[in-house]
Amino acid sequence: MRRVGVTMARSPVTVRAAGPGDVATIRELWEGALRRAPIDEQLTDVATVVAQSAASDTQAVIVAEHDGQVAGAAFLLCSIMTPLNREPVVLVVAPHVFPSFQRRGVGTALMDAAARYAEQHGIAHLVTAAGADARDSNRFLARLAFSPVAILRVAPTATVRAKLGGRRGIAAVRLGGSSSRHIDRVLAARRGRRERVVG
Repeated sequence: MRRVGVTMARSPVTVRAAGPGDVATIRELWEGALRRAPIDEQLTDVATVVAQSAASDTQAVIVAEHDGQVAGAAFLLCSIMTPLNREPVVLVVAPHVFPSFQRRGVGTALMDAAARYAEQHGIAHLVTAAGADARDSNRFLARLAFSPVAILRVAPTATVRAKLGGRRGIAAVRLGGSSSRHIDRVLAARRGRRERVVG
């Protein structure tokens, strides 16, 4: 992605594609968005994403620099709205700014670069997310015309299974071929009963 120069509030903000030398800083910036793991594993994750993005036409890691210092970053991905809604979108993942650089136009520069990236790919919509309790971030996105569409909820699989344990009366659905065979057997048994009643 080409460097995009943006001047904000007396201080220059530029946005460029991330490189290997940015990995440690991006890991620090994205720490809350990365998987819980030792720092060296998080560094490997970020390095992988940066390398894959550099080789891809449909994803990018961008960093915003304020007076030559990395102040923010975001991951851009050409995707679709949902697996069911095939509308093309650019996902703006983890658009984060270091607290010491907030309110200096860094977030605006990142979102401007994301919009330009979408335009370059002929994509009409941007999708991003902010924490439910991140009031400043949500206000910022609302000012840019981002509307809330859904609440993303996450739970450990084991916890969900435990919570569902009291609902065993509901028919279990098995995934894969065994499910269709089970349904076929049930339907055949019902047909057999109906035929015996009619006969």
